[in-house]
Amino acid sequence: MRKAPSYPSRLRKNIVKVPEVIDTCSGINIFGQSLKSFLFSTDVAIIRNTNADAIIAVYPFTPQPLISHALILAADKPIFCGVGGGITTGERCIELALDAEFQGALGVILNKPTQNDTIEKMKMKIDIPIIITIVSGKDDIKERLKAGIDIFNVSGAEKTADIVKKIRDIDDNIPIIATGGKTEVTIQQVIEAGANAVSYTPPTTAELFKEIMIRYRSE
Repeated sequence: MRKAPSYPSRLRKNIVKVPEVIDTCSGINIFGQSLKSFLFSTDVAIIRNTNADAIIAVYPFTPQPLISHALILAADKPIFCGVGGGITTGERCIELALDAEFQGALGVILNKPTQNDTIEKMKMKIDIPIIITIVSGKDDIKERLKAGIDIFNVSGAEKTADIVKKIRDIDDNIPIIATGGKTEVTIQQVIEAGANAVSYTPPTTAELFKEIMIRYRSE
């Protein structure tokens, strides 16, 4: 097989790269785009400087359309927006999802507490994938599927691979994104458990700056 040619930028060499092992997963095809690596970030500077296939933009506050709009506008790759489900619920959650779709989000992400009837109503309103975050093996996977969930986002810390296996035992075809941790070993574990794609948490801007400043000082 011929090796893919690349264009090396003179200025954009210092980017956040996702671990290469993620390329071994199957990926999830959404509207003709094959996505394997998802970067978990709302930092615009990092979003603009990464080789990840897509962005998971979730933050621990009430979702605000202005934030989603800014991220979608700034990004050069697909954005999956958090639209609540925990602090923000019901009709407001559905309206946020509809707004995210209209602004160009490729999918929306709901938090664990989201009620199934909210998912059912949202499914009738929007035409982009609805993703639910799964944090425990105790979550009722079958009821989530019945409500209309399109993709599971598994974030169970050291239990992530086990949760992925549980979902696979219930439905072998449902798309799964899973957190892979910081090492290639843990990423490989979730892929082998059945994850189609992997989410990766990048270093913070402060951590990236620290490396640069250490290099500057040594020079």
